[in-house]
Amino acid sequence: MPVWMGVPRLDPVLLVLLVLVIFFGLLVLYSASGKDLEMVYRQSVRLGVGIVAMLAISQVPPHTLRIWTPWLYVIGIIMLLATWALGVGRGTQRWLDLGLIRFQPSELMKLAVPMMVAWYLHARVLPPALKAVMVALLILLVPTLLIARQPDLGTALLVAASGVFTLYLAGLRWRVLLGLGAVMAAAMPVLWLIMKEYQRDRVRTFLNPEADPLGHGWNIIQSKIAVGSGGLSGKGWLQGTQSNLEFIPERHTDFILAVLSEEFGLIGVMGLMLVYILLIARGLHIASNARDTGSRLLAGSLSLTLFVYVLVNGGMVSGVLPVVGVALPLISYGGTSAVTLLIGFGVLMSIHGHRKFIR
Repeated sequence: MPVWMGVPRLDPVLLVLLVLVIFFGLLVLYSASGKDLEMVYRQSVRLGVGIVAMLAISQVPPHTLRIWTPWLYVIGIIMLLATWALGVGRGTQRWLDLGLIRFQPSELMKLAVPMMVAWYLHARVLPPALKAVMVALLILLVPTLLIARQPDLGTALLVAASGVFTLYLAGLRWRVLLGLGAVMAAAMPVLWLIMKEYQRDRVRTFLNPEADPLGHGWNIIQSKIAVGSGGLSGKGWLQGTQSNLEFIPERHTDFILAVLSEEFGLIGVMGLMLVYILLIARGLHIASNARDTGSRLLAGSLSLTLFVYVLVNGGMVSGVLPVVGVALPLISYGGTSAVTLLIGFGVLMSIHGHRKFIR
């Protein structure tokens, strides 16, 4: 019997931390949804699917995952193209509706892109040569542009970040990173021209939300009020006035951190941030102990990408960053993102559990 079919290879530290986040997330979702048990049940089912997928992936050796990687990437690109033609959504084309299931192919690329970049760099000399860097950038640029066109700028930036992290961990030289930063800065005026009007409004609102307090600025103003009103220890579970009176927009998805802040205060937010930090630290520890280049790059990239999710959502809710539609990992309501995140943790468990058997 193959060694990977034997004793389950789970990382107990990751598992305990994930259970803590998931349980706390369901408590917050119950309050944010207005005590909607049906919504909590649906999210529980999705999380259950994600956990099963995570446990299954954790048993697959990293070298087998590498064999699957190009297929996963190609399937993801095909689904993005299908979303371009057949996608549905409110003013966007982000979802594929297959009748029985409805999902966002862009979420798959948060996992497929770092896997593909790590796959490409696995057998190459590091730090990567200029040619290898250009190919890796092309690998991440294609899905990034397809996702940005949906339009979904937030997910596009996260997908791009996951690929850039993989390159950074591969030892990309600072002068190359600075050069890429200069190119991105020079492209900002072009990006402004191709952005949708609602995306431009988000930038304007970020710069001056009080200019339109009852319109575009409403979301961020109400979010900051909720965050501030929670104080040190919060108003208590189910006692948030901003949430109960429905002042907070998208309170069960993008702005669920505002609900959490109001009800559990600074102590609750810091507790959740501590668990996130421990998850990221554990992922980086797994990366540092991986026995091959591809696994090390992939584990590090997945861990740092989680950091970006938390940073962007927290900055968005507190008004430090523009609103770009990034969910709070495993707390916000959503199926595809939760399942993808848990599969990513399954990959981390696979790298850790099979570190003695990696080829």
